[in-house]
Amino acid sequence: MSREQMVVDGARKSFQTGKTKPLDYRTHQLKSLLRFITERRKDIADAVKRDLGKSEHGTELFETLGLEGEIKLAIEKLAEWAAPRPVEKNLLTILDDVYIQPEPLGVVLIIGAWNYPWAVTLQPLVGAIAAGNAAVIKPSEVSSHSAKVMEEFLPQYLDKDLYPVVIGGVSETQELLKQRFDHIFYTGNSTVGKLVMEAAARHLTPVTLELGGKSPCYIDKNCDITVACRRITWGKFVNCGQTCIAPDYILCEPCIQSRVVKEIEKNIKEFYTDNPKTFEDYGRIINQQHFKRVMALMDGSTVAVGGDSDESQCYIAPTVLKDVAGDSKVMKEEIFGPLLPIITVSSVDEAIQFIKEREKPLVVYVFSHDKKLIKRVIAETSSGALLANDCLVHYTVSALPFGGVGNSGMGCYHGQHSFDQVSHMRSCLIKQLKMEGVNSMRYPPHTARKLGWARFLLLKSVNVSRLRRVVLLALLAGMAAFVLPIP
Repeated sequence: MSREQMVVDGARKSFQTGKTKPLDYRTHQLKSLLRFITERRKDIADAVKRDLGKSEHGTELFETLGLEGEIKLAIEKLAEWAAPRPVEKNLLTILDDVYIQPEPLGVVLIIGAWNYPWAVTLQPLVGAIAAGNAAVIKPSEVSSHSAKVMEEFLPQYLDKDLYPVVIGGVSETQELLKQRFDHIFYTGNSTVGKLVMEAAARHLTPVTLELGGKSPCYIDKNCDITVACRRITWGKFVNCGQTCIAPDYILCEPCIQSRVVKEIEKNIKEFYTDNPKTFEDYGRIINQQHFKRVMALMDGSTVAVGGDSDESQCYIAPTVLKDVAGDSKVMKEEIFGPLLPIITVSSVDEAIQFIKEREKPLVVYVFSHDKKLIKRVIAETSSGALLANDCLVHYTVSALPFGGVGNSGMGCYHGQHSFDQVSHMRSCLIKQLKMEGVNSMRYPPHTARKLGWARFLLLKSVNVSRLRRVVLLALLAGMAAFVLPIP
């Protein structure tokens, strides 16, 4: 038996004891996870610094702050999320209890990503714990320092049998994927996503795939270009461009391209100084393999801003490419680095057509004052999300489901969506052993009269809450008529 199989079997046996079912236990584990993040903040920041060159403040802003918010929300809302959810009845079941009961799926596998090694690994864990599941946590081996900190310290805070951490590379992940899970949550690229889905299919295991893709950013020539470029610069170059929802490329009309270039260049200097290489809040490419991949994407394109690099430090300057062709090398795959190509289009019609001809992205960005134009982009394109007049910030809204569609992924998480994603919504109907005369209409022989009554009882839905309000109003009206003197 492999180490990975032993870990999964141990998690399943622990789950089967039923210890995760009580809400008090889940709350305790969530509070312990919150304590882990707050008490080990320095260890987490040091690990991310060594992995990605990110500053301590950057780690707090983009990794742990959102995690704290998700955990606190789950603790506050847990009883509400886990409660039975009433549904509309028909006349046949009007006196019965009819509801949806969320229940844990079982053992969840969480395969994290290296670009935000804490946020994208532990946010799904919050949902798994809240929903009452066990979870095997597999941090990315690429962000090795973060993985080691997670392996060393997380078991000191969480139940180590229910929430084990497995570190390792491709072979360990492949061994994990041979095991049977009740849900698999993977964040990464579509190539590996297909392998995860293939492995899950052998056990009929549902999956959540958070993948990515080339998220377009259309700039309307009539918008406030200064503000638009400032927000795009921030969204593109944070974490050295290694963000799955970063704007991957710009679409704009030729008449504003030069201004867009100048505004972005100005903002790069403001955010990262004249020498981003020495600025502590500008990170590094994760490793030399990815460095070489990103650098190769520039072949055949015209550099308008930046372009400097240092392989020994995995440093690539914030770079803008202009007059990029739709079939150029940089447009063949998700960039996942600090390169921002600009493709010129004649109009919003051509921009929409350009987007529609490609795989569905994780996000579509549009900058415009024109609400009709924004609504048109929403109506005529498809993506995991759409964000108008800003970048990235939709990720911070727990009420919005975060996830992709088509090639950019399937399933979603954040807030209650995380809870629901790893829960089974169990249909429950509790009848009484009474009123058999009504129930007999479903038994043979099926006469025309019986079928007529069955049609009426089964097809007529009843909003019980509204019915209660009507009955209450009728009672109040009756009491008023009885109490008040008749003139």
